[in-house]
Amino acid sequence: MVEEASEMDVLVVDDQPTFRAVARTLVGLTPGLRVAAEAESGEQAVELAGRIHPPVVLMDINLPGISGIEATRLLREHDPSVTVILMSTYAAADLPADAMDSGAVGYVRKEDLTPAALTALLPD
Repeated sequence: MVEEASEMDVLVVDDQPTFRAVARTLVGLTPGLRVAAEAESGEQAVELAGRIHPPVVLMDINLPGISGIEATRLLREHDPSVTVILMSTYAAADLPADAMDSGAVGYVRKEDLTPAALTALLPD
């Protein structure tokens, strides 16, 4: 009997309901991933992650309240094993200077978000 591989929970963080729906669909199409929860602000992301401990967080950079960059720092302080993937509409060259110092494993433009792009940034 073959055991089915367990799926990793993903917390999707974006202030726009339309994009959260798109991200939810993309995560659902990515083998090995499933959406565990959604947040619409950095503060809500930190609070939810503290409760559900998702191994993967898909984090928008521009959020109301604390930014996705600051929320990523806080998440990584509380759980260094969490994989945070930043996303936004910025070109990579236009990212805020501190984006990649936040502890995120990588960055994906929202337009380029695909199951393959997500899988490429996940830990083995």
